Amino acid sequence: MTFNGPEIFTATSAYSLAGVAAMAFVATTGAKILLPKNARWQDSFTFIWLAFDALIHLSFEGSFLYLSTFGRTVNSSVGPFAEMWKEYTRADARWGVSDPTVVSLEILTVLGAAPMCCYIIRQIVKDDPARHYWIIVLSTAELYGGWMTFCPEWLTGSPSLDTSNPLYLWVYLFFMNVIWVVIPVWLMWDSYGHIAGSLRRAQTVMKTKKN
Repeated sequence: MTFNGPEIFTATSAYSLAGVAAMAFVATTGAKILLPKNARWQDSFTFIWLAFDALIHLSFEGSFLYLSTFGRTVNSSVGPFAEMWKEYTRADARWGVSDPTVVSLEILTVLGAAPMCCYIIRQIVKDDPARHYWIIVLSTAELYGGWMTFCPEWLTGSPSLDTSNPLYLWVYLFFMNVIWVVIPVWLMWDSYGHIAGSLRRAQTVMKTKKN
């Protein structure tokens, strides 16, 4: 018995996932080069995540934004990035037709979140504690972006999503999106601890001076 249906894991799938892995490697290498060896593991992890985040936003999502504005769509475009996004549209069709909600969120992501990632990385390298405020701002924005990407789709019965096979469901839709939920939540928790701890210590010092 032979199976004549569409191929699930294609060469484009492999190249796309390899690109993601390469960006993770670049981010990890950057942390090893730019951070001191005695850096807190939390700061090293945050650096790696933000570098990976910026690379994804600027390259993959930046290409999507180019292919989806000024009358262009992914489905009508050609080239390596177009093929990569056509692969993703097999799981979520909205990305192939310049869905206005998706494109609007990607404008904020590429033009806002990506530069903010780079700015926070610079603060981490300089060991500037002000980074914790911007980490919370960025993480809040990314959580909101993820919610607005999928909530409207869920409320209408998910007509654009294809969960018929494990690659689409667990890799493209679940893993490639849930990491932008779990990690921002952890970053917010970590930065909240730093900000709250600093404010409480400052409050204690002020009370001591008054007494």
